[in-house]
Amino acid sequence: MNLDQLSSFLETALIQEIQEFGILQTFSEGELIMDYGKYIRMMPIVLKGTVKVLRLDENNNEILLYYLSSSESCSMAYSCCVEAKKSEVKAIAEDDVELIGIPHTKLDEWLCKYPSWKNYVMRSFNERFIELLKSIESIAFHKLDERLIAYLKEKKRLSGSSVIKASHNTIADELATSRVVISRLLKQLENNKKIILYRNEIKLMPDFELPFEK
Repeated sequence: MNLDQLSSFLETALIQEIQEFGILQTFSEGELIMDYGKYIRMMPIVLKGTVKVLRLDENNNEILLYYLSSSESCSMAYSCCVEAKKSEVKAIAEDDVELIGIPHTKLDEWLCKYPSWKNYVMRSFNERFIELLKSIESIAFHKLDERLIAYLKEKKRLSGSSVIKASHNTIADELATSRVVISRLLKQLENNKKIILYRNEIKLMPDFELPFEK
């Protein structure tokens, strides 16, 4: 397995252990990686592609928590592994994904053995915490049209493409709103020549920008 992107911040000996004990997994676009209520036995580290992580709110509506891309890991999966708890999140492959699963038996061992692993885990927790704060701030203080545009820009950043592959239903679910509202806001953006709508695809035009940016 190719772990070149991890070798820049993890010790050589640790990379060797990851190669020995890690389990390489591949997932196709839309495939389920983790599900609610299931025990998690491995902590995933994304090697290729993008993973979206969701959680149910009190009304059983799914809310997008954050995305994971190359070299990133899910802190909530780590916590469930260490504490032998059932998963409170669901993870889905946003595109074709390659990841390496770290067995739960190695997580604590490596914390004591490798400083770089401890730094990686702590950094992952911090990054996911910041992303969660941004999500809470977005829901609490930003209008839905601002959240939609921020969502589309993040999709573009992660994929590296100005063509966003997502249905109106998917966007509505991830932003915790209705398909009708999302369709109306997207149509407004298209009328303003910010985007072009296709079936399950949205093309961002060159002058696409957040309306609240000055």
